[in-house]
Amino acid sequence: MTFKTPQKPKSKTYIQISILVLFAFSSAFFSRVLELIKFPSIINLVHYGIIPAICLFTLIKTRVKNRQQIFITYQLLIAIILFFLINVVSAFYNNAGLINACLNFLFFAEHFLLVLAIVCLPLTVKKLKLFRAYIIFSSLINIIFAYIQFYVLQLQYHHGLNDNIKGVFVGGGAGHVVGASVALTFSLYYFAAAKTLPIWFRVFMVLAAFWHMNMADAKQVILALGVAGIILLFTKLNNPIEAIKLIGGGVILGYIFWWAVQNVEALDAFNTWMRPEIYGPEGEATLLKSATFRIVPEYYNSPLHPWIGLGPGHTVGRLGGWMLAQYSSLLAPLGSTQHPASGAVWQAVGASWLGDQSSMFSPLFGWAGIWGDLGWLGLASFLYIWWVVWNRLCVDDVSRYIALTPMVFGLIFTQMEEPGYMLYIGCIIALRWQEHHVRKQRAKLGNTVPPPSLEEIKHPKTPKDWLKKILLLDAP
Repeated sequence: MTFKTPQKPKSKTYIQISILVLFAFSSAFFSRVLELIKFPSIINLVHYGIIPAICLFTLIKTRVKNRQQIFITYQLLIAIILFFLINVVSAFYNNAGLINACLNFLFFAEHFLLVLAIVCLPLTVKKLKLFRAYIIFSSLINIIFAYIQFYVLQLQYHHGLNDNIKGVFVGGGAGHVVGASVALTFSLYYFAAAKTLPIWFRVFMVLAAFWHMNMADAKQVILALGVAGIILLFTKLNNPIEAIKLIGGGVILGYIFWWAVQNVEALDAFNTWMRPEIYGPEGEATLLKSATFRIVPEYYNSPLHPWIGLGPGHTVGRLGGWMLAQYSSLLAPLGSTQHPASGAVWQAVGASWLGDQSSMFSPLFGWAGIWGDLGWLGLASFLYIWWVVWNRLCVDDVSRYIALTPMVFGLIFTQMEEPGYMLYIGCIIALRWQEHHVRKQRAKLGNTVPPPSLEEIKHPKTPKDWLKKILLLDAP
C-alpha cells in the first residue's frame, strides 16, 4: 500500500507556530554564541520570557483534535501549574520576592513549557522531518564547535584548561558539562533514530560525542549516564529477556571503560573519584555532599517549613546558589530576596578540602535545591511533572533513558536547571513522542512507507544525498 501525503492545513497559523517553537529553543541553545558575536549579555536571559510566551501562544492558537494529545496537554499543564503555585505559596509564606518564585519556577520548569508547546503541535510528516532536521543540525553544530575549540583554537591550553571546550555553550561556567551532555544525549537519540544510515556511521557519531565529553573533561556526564542505565535496568526486571540484554551490555561496556581508565592516559582524570577513603559515613565526600540536609533545617522556625521550604531562591538551587548574587543589580530592584542559608552552605564548601575538586562532591545540587526552597510538597509536585512525562511521553527505552539522565544529574550539581541542556532534553523527548505519534496516526489511516533498501542505506550517491540522510530528511 502506498503512502498518501496528508493535506496541508488550510490555516498558516500552525506553520508559524512550529517555527516559533524552534525559535524558542534556539533562543536558549545558541544564546552564548550570540553573546560571543557581541550581542549584549542580557541575551542569555531573554529565553525566560520568550519560551513561556510562545508556549501560551501555542496553547491558545493550536486546534488539536486528537484526544491523546489533548489529554496529555491538560495533564502536563495541570502538573506544571501545581508546581508554580507551590513556588508562589512558599515565596509568600517566607517573604521571598515574587521574582524569586517566577525565576525558580522557570529554572526548573521552563523546559516542560517547551515540551508542552511541542506536544500541542499537530505536525504533518513533512513538518516533523524539518523540525527533526533542525534539532539534528543544532546538535552537530555543538559537536563541531567543540572539535574546533580543541584541535584548531587549542583552548585547552588557555586559562581554564579543558573546561574551555564548551561547544556552543561558550562563556557559561558549566558550559563544558552542558556541551558534552548535549552531545552524548544526541548520540543516543541519533543511534536509535537514524536507521536509514549504516551502523558504522551511527557508531561513529556515538564515538565522536564520547570524545567530545573526554576533550571537555566532563567526567560526571559518564557517571550520570551510567547511573541512569542502572535505574532503567531496574525498570526492566519484570522482562527477563530485556534485563539480560541490558545487564550483558552494561557489564561489557563497564569493563571496557574501567580498562580504558586504567590504561589510557587521556582518560586518567576519571581516577579523581576512585578514592575509597573519601566515601562512607564519615568520609569527606559524604559529609560535604550531605551538608545541605544538615544546614537548611537549622533555619526552620515553623512546622510548615519542612513542607514548603525556606522560599524559592533561599537555599542551594541555581538561583540561591549564585544567580541572585551574580545578577543583583538587575534583580534587586525587582524585589529579589536572599537568605543566610545559602551562605552557610557555601561556607561548608569553602571549609572542605574537596570543595574545589569536582562538582561531583558539591552540596549545591538540583534535588537539594528543590527540597530546601520548596520543601517536601515542592519536591512531590516536581516529581509529579516527571511522572507525567515518563508515563505519557516516554514512548520507548531511548526516551526513558534520556529522561532519567537529567534526574541523575540533579544529584550531582545544578544541571537540572541549566536551560540549554534541559531545553534540549525536553525537545528530544517531545520529538521522540511526536515521531511515535505521527507513525501511529499514519498506521490508523492505512499509510505505510516501505523500509529503505540495503542499497539506499549503504550507498548515498551525492553530497546532497548524504546531507539528507544525516539530517534524516529521507527517514520514514
